[in-house]
Amino acid sequence: MSNITVVFPTRTEAKYFNRPGVHVDFCGVGLVSAAYHTARIIHEQRPDLLIMGGIAGVYEHSSLKIGDTVLVSAEREADLGFFYPEGFRHIADMHRDMDFDVHRFIECPYLSDDLPLPLAKSNSMNAAMAPFVPTEEVDIENMEGAAFFYVCRQERQCFFEVRSISNTVDIHREDWDYETSIKNMTDGINILLDYIQQKSKKLLSGGNRFR
Repeated sequence: MSNITVVFPTRTEAKYFNRPGVHVDFCGVGLVSAAYHTARIIHEQRPDLLIMGGIAGVYEHSSLKIGDTVLVSAEREADLGFFYPEGFRHIADMHRDMDFDVHRFIECPYLSDDLPLPLAKSNSMNAAMAPFVPTEEVDIENMEGAAFFYVCRQERQCFFEVRSISNTVDIHREDWDYETSIKNMTDGINILLDYIQQKSKKLLSGGNRFR
């Protein structure tokens, strides 16, 4: 697997990553920017593998803690829906009169049982720490992942997402740790790349799938 690109939302998150032979690109912050730049990278670079790296917030009910690094197994566009008198309802939970496809989660189909990092599900939304989004079934939140997952799935692009926990999702807490989380995320990407290089023949067999 010779053509690998790692995409980061910001230059800050990329500052410790430097791996010979691996391209680095940027998608910007938020779902719209991430969708455009993910599509651009796929069509301009035609990567064998595209990895998103970044930091994330952790929900208080999760067993994860600040500094932990995970592979994201599924993303939910958490603020997609409507407000009702009783509160916010995700679009997957609405009774719809219009006919369109809805997915509660977008999953990564390239996961195997022996991956070198733990797995976590994530919310994605443009408004970080939004108090109205559903948080059940997820551990973390970020601002780009669902768009990245969706574009990669639509384009049949092999992909992974690595996130390291920088903060607790709580507007009243200021326990952010950028340095540790960015360093740990960088280490996590390198651990994943080492694993992929060892497993590249298996990855490329069966239509770019681990299983």
